[in-house]
This record gives sequence, C-alpha cells and structure tokens, in this order.
Amino acid sequence: MGRLIYLDNNATTQMAPEVLNAITEAQSVVYGNASSMHTFGREAQRLVEQARDNIASLLDCDSSEITFTSGASEANNTVFMIAKSLIEKRGSGRIVTTTIEHPSIMETVKYLRKCGIHVDQAPVAADGSVKLDEFEKLMGPDVVLVSVMTGNNETGTIQPIETISQIAHKYGAFMHTDATQAIGKLELSCRKWNLDYLSCSGHKFYGPKGVGVLYAKKGIPYEPFVHGGEQEHGRRAGTYNTIAIYGMGVAAKLAKENIDEESRRLWAMREKLREGIVAKVPNIVVNGCSDRQHCLPGTLDVSFENVEGESILLMLDMAGIAVSTGSACATGSLEPSYVLMAGGLDVELAHGSIRFSFGRFNTMEDVDYVLEVLPPIISRLRAISTR
Repeated sequence: MGRLIYLDNNATTQMAPEVLNAITEAQSVVYGNASSMHTFGREAQRLVEQARDNIASLLDCDSSEITFTSGASEANNTVFMIAKSLIEKRGSGRIVTTTIEHPSIMETVKYLRKCGIHVDQAPVAADGSVKLDEFEKLMGPDVVLVSVMTGNNETGTIQPIETISQIAHKYGAFMHTDATQAIGKLELSCRKWNLDYLSCSGHKFYGPKGVGVLYAKKGIPYEPFVHGGEQEHGRRAGTYNTIAIYGMGVAAKLAKENIDEESRRLWAMREKLREGIVAKVPNIVVNGCSDRQHCLPGTLDVSFENVEGESILLMLDMAGIAVSTGSACATGSLEPSYVLMAGGLDVELAHGSIRFSFGRFNTMEDVDYVLEVLPPIISRLRAISTR
C-alpha cells in the first residue's frame, strides 16, 4: 500500500503510544470492578481516581467535579436534560444555544422542542463567531441554561466563552460549553471561565473511544441521565470502563504537558496548507476565522467552487489522504453543512467544502504531499463539472 495520511483528527485521533502502552499493561492485571471493596476493586478504583485527578488538572477544576460518561454526546445530553427538568419544575424557562453546535446538541434541541421546551439559537457571523449583541438580545431572567461550544468541529472557530459565561450569569443562567474539539489544543479553565458545566471526549485528544467527561461545578443542579447503581456518587450509573477511563487520564496528562508545543506545531501545519491552497488553487473560500487567537490550531475548512466535497474526499482517499466534508456525525447526509450555511455561505460552496484537521502524528511532509496531490484533483473535477 502507498502513502497514507490521516487528516481527519477532528473526527477522532489515533491513541498516543503512551496511552496504548499504559492500558495494555493495566488491562491484564487490573480487571476488578471499581465499585467493589476488595483488593481487586480498590486497585481498579485507584486507576479511576488517578484519571480523575489528571483530567481535573487539565480542566482546572476540582476532582470531585468530574463525572465519567461514555463521551461528550452523553455529557451534552445530560446537561440539557438537567435544564429540561429545571424548566418543568419551575413551570417556565428557556435554553439559549447557537446555530452551529455539534449534532449531539442540535438533535437534542429538536427533541426538547417536541417536548414543549423553548430553545433559542443565537446566530453567528460569516467567520462562525457568535454575534454577541444578538446573543444578549435573547437573554432574560427566564433563561435557565446557555450552551455554546468552545471550538467548532468544522470551521475551528473559537468562541469567547469567558465573555459569554459572564453574560449568562448576569441573567442568572447556568453556563455550559462543549469543549470536545478544544481540549488538548487550548488552555481551558473551568474556574477562570466560571463554567457550570463542560463536556469532552477522550478520543479527541489521543485517548480511547467510548469514554468522556462531564464537569459540573459544586452545588450546581444535577440529575443523572443514566439511572441504576450508585457509581459516580449517584451521578452516572453503570460499571466503570476502568481501562478506558485510565487511558483518558494518561492522555489528559500528556495533553497538559504538551499543549503549548502541540498548538504551535498544529498551527504551523495548518497555515502552510492554507497558504499553499490559496496560492495553487483559484476560486476557493477559507471558512472560519483566519487568526490563531480565534481558530483551533489544527483545523482548516476550505470550500472549492464548482466541485462536490464528496468527490474531492473520494479522490483524496484514493491518493491515500483521509479528510472530511464536515462533522463525522453527519456522514451519510446529502445536506450541505448547517454550520457553514449558518455563517451565510451559499449552498453550492457549502457542498464543496473539505475539512483538513491535523494531529500529533502529522508532519510538514504530509502538507507537502497534500499540496502536490490536491490542485490537480480540483482541476480534474472542475473540468468534468463544466463539460
């Protein structure tokens, strides 16, 4: 097989060798139920608590505020169901979110509206940033929850979460952010940002799949989404996925140690690719923000005029390059990206978008290869489309 380059790290990341080695070593000797009181259970619980400490350090919060879940989708659903319960108990109330959230929130919004819950969605500007003036117009004393993602999974646009949190609390609302794409790439602080809830998944920062975190500030309303046993102090039932939790903890420790260097390296590759595409391919639109302060360092979303994104993806795949046409959760949908459309991009350009997302295991040589392969692919596809 020829050269293979993985540029779909926003969908999922390869497990770090340190994580893989740690869980391989642990899973053969640590197999007790972490809820059991005997020696085997206590050893499993030790790994769980070690992971909790590592993740709390990465998120700048107390270990007791961390609840383990199956991933960010479950964590997001948990927060929205808490808000639903609060609104139903009060007899009134609203949720405010945005038009560009992850499908695990967008679909939950649809469900809540069917249940009679009022949800408003703040618009975004062309670069994908939330229009703060329009957002604040939606606020009021009846807003129970505000939920805004930290960094967008398609465009990479970073939202001013600390400012949005201040606005939310001014009106007495709880503040939640889905930080799935930002963790390991940006300095996050639950304390500094004064967050009430935060969601993330282990597989986005070189940890295992099927495990995630919900941060909930002490004293904040909480109701379990998964009912059953008393795991996680009654916050999330189900036997602990000890080895995956442990692996996520190792990944969190690595992320905290390497975040500055990793961010610089990812941005350098992203910019080299952006500059190369701009120089070599005419009639394109780079989606999202263009500066490092407002864009996730490893994300580049480009729309190519007169070409279908799916065609570009398939031809790049044949050349050994893996990319995405948007969110992995939307794979199989023929609809254009709602994220790009929310920013005002026209339908044709939205259909012609490709997301390149870099990770720890990419190199500048990967960028060189993409810049060698991509321009002739676009030229060939455009020639076909105009015949």
